[in-house]
Amino acid sequence: MTQLQLPAGMEIKGEIAPGYAQILTPEALALVAKLTRAFEPRRQELLAARVVRANELDAGKLPDFLPETAHIRNGDWKIAPIPAALECRRVEITGPVERKMVINALNSGADSYMTDFEDSNTPNWENQITGQINMKEAVRKTITLEQGGKSYKLNDTVATLVVRPRGWHLDEKHVLVDGKRIPGGVFDFALFMFHNAKEQLARGAGPYFYLPKLESHLEARLWNDIFVMTQNELGLPQGTIKATVLIETILAAFEMDEILYELREHSSGLNAGRWDYIFSCIKKFKNNKDFCLADRAKVTMTAPFMRSYALLLLKTCHKRNAPAIGGMAALIPIKNDPAKNDIAMGGVRVDKARDATDGYDGGWVAHPGLVELAMGEFTKVLGDKKNQIEKQRPDVNVTAADLLNFQPEAPITEAGLRYNINVGIHYLGAWLAGNGCVPIHNLMEDAATAEISRSQVWQWIRSSKGVLEDGRKVSADMVRAMIPEELVKVKEVAGSGPTYDRAAQIFEEMSTSEDFAEFLTLPLYEEI
Repeated sequence: MTQLQLPAGMEIKGEIAPGYAQILTPEALALVAKLTRAFEPRRQELLAARVVRANELDAGKLPDFLPETAHIRNGDWKIAPIPAALECRRVEITGPVERKMVINALNSGADSYMTDFEDSNTPNWENQITGQINMKEAVRKTITLEQGGKSYKLNDTVATLVVRPRGWHLDEKHVLVDGKRIPGGVFDFALFMFHNAKEQLARGAGPYFYLPKLESHLEARLWNDIFVMTQNELGLPQGTIKATVLIETILAAFEMDEILYELREHSSGLNAGRWDYIFSCIKKFKNNKDFCLADRAKVTMTAPFMRSYALLLLKTCHKRNAPAIGGMAALIPIKNDPAKNDIAMGGVRVDKARDATDGYDGGWVAHPGLVELAMGEFTKVLGDKKNQIEKQRPDVNVTAADLLNFQPEAPITEAGLRYNINVGIHYLGAWLAGNGCVPIHNLMEDAATAEISRSQVWQWIRSSKGVLEDGRKVSADMVRAMIPEELVKVKEVAGSGPTYDRAAQIFEEMSTSEDFAEFLTLPLYEEI
C-alpha cells in the first residue's frame, strides 16, 4: 500500500489504492487540515443551531422572515458580476462523479454539468477519491473510458463544470484531524480547488460550485469565509470562486436575500431544489399532527407552497442581478414504451416551459436525452439572450403564510403508500451497493426523492390526517405488513442483491421508529 506523507495531526483510514496519491498530496492535504482546523468549530455550532431551530418548530413556533436582517432585504445592493462561463445556463445536467457519467454529461449539449459528490453519489471512500481523479482529468480534457467495447472521450466543446460538495451535515469518516472526523464538504471542496482552480482559470472558466442543504445565511457565511481563506492560500484573486446555493430547505426560503448577500462577492445565484425542499417541509413539521401532504406524485410545482417558493426565489435573484435556476425534472426517457415516453416528455416540456415563462434563466435535467427538449423550451422564451435577469417580478408578493400553505393534503392512497415503500427500499439497497443515482419507475431517484418517500411514511403514521382515501389510518403495522410484499417486487426488478434485505430492515426502522433520523444518509454512511 502506498505510504502518504500526511500533515501533523492527520490520519487517513481509507485504503490508498493505485492513483489515489495523485489526489492525496501533502500540499492538498495541508489545505484540508488548515480549513478543517479553522472552520470545524463553527460548523459544529451551526449544526447545533439547527437542532435548536428544529426544537422550536416542534414546539409550534412557525418560521418567518428575520426582523434583524430587514435592512438587507430592503437594501439596494447587487451581487458581483457573473463570469462569462456562467452567463448562459439554460440547461444544467446533473449526476454523480462516476467516470462514464462525467464524460457523457460534459458531452450532452447542456450549458453546465453539476457533478455531484453529494445526493446522487454514495460517498464511500472509493467514489470520493476516484471522483476527484475524474475531475482532475475532466478539467484537463484527458478523461477517457473503454467500456463494453465502446470508447468514451470528451468533445471539443463541453458543458461548464460546476461541482457540488457534500452538505454541512456529512462527515468524512476516513480522514481524521486531531482525532476527529473532518467535514465532508470541506474535504471535497479543498481537494478540487487545490488540483483544479488554476487550471480552470487558464482554460477560460473557473472554480464553480453548488452549495447544498443550507438552512440559514450564517451557513452561507461559513462557506464564504472558507472561500476567502482558500483563495488566499492558493494565491487567487478574491471573487474567483463562484457558488450557486440550492434553496432546498424551508428555513433557507425565508433567508434567500441574506444568503445572496453573504456570498455576494462569490455568488452565482440560487436554484430551486424542489425535491429536497418538499422533504424539508415534511421534516421540519414532522411532529405537527395537523400537517400532512398528499401522495408524493400529487405534490408538484403548482402546489401553493411550491409555487410561492419558486416565484419568491425568482424575484429575489433577479432583484440582485443573480441567476435563478429551476429545479430537477426527475422524469427520464422511457425507451421501451413510446406511449409512456410521450407522457413523460410532455411532463418535462410543461415543467421547463413554466420555469422559462416565469422568468427563470435555466433548469435541471437528470438525463442527456432531455437536454435538447429542455433547451428548446428555454430558447422559445429567451431567443438569443444568455439569460433573462432583466425580467423583474414586482407583481410577486409572497408572505410567510404563502410559504407555509401546505397543500394538497389529499388524496393519500394505498398505491401512494406502497410506492413510497417500494422506492425507499430500492433506493436504499442501491445506495448501500455504491450507487446513489438510480432509475426507478421511470424516474431518476437520488437521496432527495428517497427522503420524501421515507419521511412521508413516517409522518403519515403520526399525522391525524394520515388517512387513506378508503378510510384506513396509516399505521406502523400497516407499513410493516407492506414492506416484505414490496421487497419482493423490488427484487423482481432489481435482482436479489444482498443489500435489498438490509435496505428493507433500515426502511422499516426509519419509517416506524419513534425518533426521526435527520437524514437517511447519516445512519447509512456508517454501514459502508
